[in-house]
Amino acid sequence: MDDDDFDDLDDVLANIEIPSAPKIPKIQPTTFAAADEPSTSSSSIAQSQTASASGTNATSAAASNEEKSKLQGPFNSHCIQVHPKQRGNPILKTILNCPYEFRDIVPDYIVGKNACIIYLSLQYHNLHPEYLVGRLKELGKAFQLRVLLVQVDIPEPHKALKSLTRISLLADLTLMLAWNAEEAGKIIETYKLFENKPPDMIMERPDADPHAKLVTALTNIKPVNKTDAVSLLQNFGSLANIINASQDRLSLVTGLGPRKAKKLYETLNAPFLNE
Repeated sequence: MDDDDFDDLDDVLANIEIPSAPKIPKIQPTTFAAADEPSTSSSSIAQSQTASASGTNATSAAASNEEKSKLQGPFNSHCIQVHPKQRGNPILKTILNCPYEFRDIVPDYIVGKNACIIYLSLQYHNLHPEYLVGRLKELGKAFQLRVLLVQVDIPEPHKALKSLTRISLLADLTLMLAWNAEEAGKIIETYKLFENKPPDMIMERPDADPHAKLVTALTNIKPVNKTDAVSLLQNFGSLANIINASQDRLSLVTGLGPRKAKKLYETLNAPFLNE
């Protein structure tokens, strides 16, 4: 897709209608002076107007709920909701840890009350670039989390991914990439499994033990592995002694060898700033 296609997508995405909840008008009560006390007929008219406004609000709210129900389909919290057009997609065979059922829904997959997934093959996207924009216009803003799951199935995906990244930014999508059907199914499954999990479930847990931190730091130097790091700390006792050791002294550590010792020595003695 060229720059003109990007401009066209910008215009189309900017005009996507975003459904919003109906506004409920406030009814201001009418006040009267003591001398101008309203008659029975005026009071009846006021009550009739109030009832009419309430009926209108209730109708609007019911219409909104009906539209949302039609969009999402009957929600089963225990299952992944799948669009009937996804029947036969190989990724369904890889979803093994979550049940799924086919429903008449707008997105391809619903993985939570406020989370949905649109599946897209890059090969199909190159043949039908207008397909995604049409799906987004149909979807609107019905879900809080909207994932665009892209399966990379072409040899040169960079140009297509560039356009999809731009679309994702404009349309408030979370872009996820999968290089095969198994990865795509795993992503869908993971979203469902972590639907009600707290954020710290996927956050990194740093080691509290100083020794473990030193082992992790040393293994960041390729090709030093965990066994090498433990041997270095056992032989030298501290990180300062390892840094001050000569290359020959490092190579004497069991399992390290001259090649690893040279790489470790060069890394530890390299200047922090390029001259």
